[in-house]
Amino acid sequence: MSTTAASQDERHGLRGSVEIRPARPDEYDEVGRVTERAFAEGPYGHLPVTAERRELVLDVAARAASGAVLVAVAPDGVIVGTVTLVRAGAPQSRLAVGDEAELRLLGVLAAARGLGLGRALALAAEEVALGWGAASVVLDTGTRNLVSQTLYRSLGYELMPNQSTEPDGSPIRHVEFIKPLRDRADVLVRLVLPEEYEAAADLSERAYTIEYDITETYRASIRQIAERAQEHQVWVAVDTATGALLGAVATPRPGRAISPLAREGELDFRLLAVDPPARGRGIGALLTRHVIELARLRRLDHVVMNSGQQMVGAHRLYEKLGFGRLPEREGAITEGGRTIQLLAFTIPVGAAS
Repeated sequence: MSTTAASQDERHGLRGSVEIRPARPDEYDEVGRVTERAFAEGPYGHLPVTAERRELVLDVAARAASGAVLVAVAPDGVIVGTVTLVRAGAPQSRLAVGDEAELRLLGVLAAARGLGLGRALALAAEEVALGWGAASVVLDTGTRNLVSQTLYRSLGYELMPNQSTEPDGSPIRHVEFIKPLRDRADVLVRLVLPEEYEAAADLSERAYTIEYDITETYRASIRQIAERAQEHQVWVAVDTATGALLGAVATPRPGRAISPLAREGELDFRLLAVDPPARGRGIGALLTRHVIELARLRRLDHVVMNSGQQMVGAHRLYEKLGFGRLPEREGAITEGGRTIQLLAFTIPVGAAS
């Protein structure tokens, strides 16, 4: 996973773009030092650090094993910020329960503040939580950390009840925040699991062959869930009551494209599929809105996609959601001896509801 946060501020020596990505094992020691320094430069830097807190900060490998550790890397390769996301029940989790994810240790070095890196790291962590299928993200921060509280509120976090706690005898009073990630209780969207590749391929094939006469080449491409999940991302809609897969869609990893259609500032997607027995439950709309949300988290401007001319049902869905045609990028491809006309659709991320 990788995304960018643009900056031209020469005061901090950050020119070009700062990359947000998972920390590599060979960087763990440096990530610990950056985390320690970022908090020392914050509103509680004057307070003594307990042994337990120091272990939490410096044992980056343990945090990574419990979830994900992301870093903000300057163009010269220097790590200038980091954030951790852990699952409920992990040793590093304080608040998360059930299927919640917990954001911890978001820190940006003082020399790199004011560039939007805290926001970029928090958004990237939220995408990780979506990949897990988390119902919500929870976090806490000190009552004096007004900058962080403002950031979290601007990202849609809300205060949890029973505020202003003192965890583990700490002299720092905390406020706790939560951000729900699901719009509905009966279906969740997450990244496909390896043991689900075959089922996802089967439902995708059923979705396309029940209505359309497709070439064998296209059928084989539809079924390449394992390969697509390795190179890109495959998201699945899952029935929360039964665990059954209801639909799937493919997106690129951050900073990449999954088709020739996408340009800078755009997120493209492919192979939106709803299992025929699951039609009528709004799964196609749910997955498409999920793609738009990914574009928002990656701070992109538009979502774009190609669709075959014969796929009129999908076209009605896109138009209902607010997509418009992109005729200047439309064309045709030859596949299996057939010429297939491809339509193009787009939606501004800020215009999507």
